[in-house]
Amino acid sequence: MALFAGFDTSNYTTSAALYDSESGKVRHVKKLLPVKQGSLGLKQSDAVFHHVRQLPQLIEELYQSMDQPLTAVGVSTRPRSMDGSYMPCFLVGELAAQAVCSTAKVPKYEFSHQQGHVAAALYSCGRLDLLEQEFIAFHFSGGTTECVLVRPDKENILSTEIIAESLDLKCGQVIDRVGTMLGLPFPSGKYLDELSQQSAKTYKIKPTFKDNNVCVSGVENQCKKRIEQGEAPEDVAKFCLESVCAIVETMIRHNLEQYPGLPLIYSGGVMSNSLIRARVTEKFGGSFAAPEFSSDNAAGIAVLTAKAHGAF
Repeated sequence: MALFAGFDTSNYTTSAALYDSESGKVRHVKKLLPVKQGSLGLKQSDAVFHHVRQLPQLIEELYQSMDQPLTAVGVSTRPRSMDGSYMPCFLVGELAAQAVCSTAKVPKYEFSHQQGHVAAALYSCGRLDLLEQEFIAFHFSGGTTECVLVRPDKENILSTEIIAESLDLKCGQVIDRVGTMLGLPFPSGKYLDELSQQSAKTYKIKPTFKDNNVCVSGVENQCKKRIEQGEAPEDVAKFCLESVCAIVETMIRHNLEQYPGLPLIYSGGVMSNSLIRARVTEKFGGSFAAPEFSSDNAAGIAVLTAKAHGAF
């Protein structure tokens, strides 16, 4: 019986998780970073401050459920698995993981935030078997809009190669920015989703692609113009989400043409949107992370830690 911990301190959420390799169950806790109404996010210095305050509370809450000692600890130390990928907010989780490992005398494993998202998606949809084969992972969030070719990797569990991405804003960013324009709380995903369902309008959107990559910033500009022209908030919300949905659909279609037959996995907070999820399921199929595992979380990091330690 082995228990593995995972920490993730992203620019949106403080997260901690435990994975029991015998039962295959995850227990995870998380807390959004506080963002003032009307703000588009946090400075890195503010994110670090809030993580320092929140992470000890979450660790204490999580560890109250422990009935056995830890076997190992994992942590996300960077946004992506590539040279130069860095955000100060991840240092908080890294320091906490090192402190726990030193105290408990257990090994520490490091991963990227992106790897955690992919692993959480695989876990939540019952496809951890894909850690042993090639597949395509789509990650749409406030920090990432990417199509990633994922392959097994002996050293890092899985390797990720970006084969398509946004050239400017990310899909989650434009959703949050438009939501803020409409006076919705930040992050705005679920609120924009609810508001858009009040609209009866339909839109035909043609997204802007350059080669295999997408430009997202035009969606924000068009939504701003519609708001200035007095268009109903629910219709602006619907237009925004239809635009993002068109981007997601086109990116999936393009990459399925290049890599036919590979399994498809979807993660990131944007993919929990009801419109986008329904449309993608109907047209392309694939496996989605459950909503609680689609937004930022540490569950995937805990699972990867177990895998790296040889628990499965």
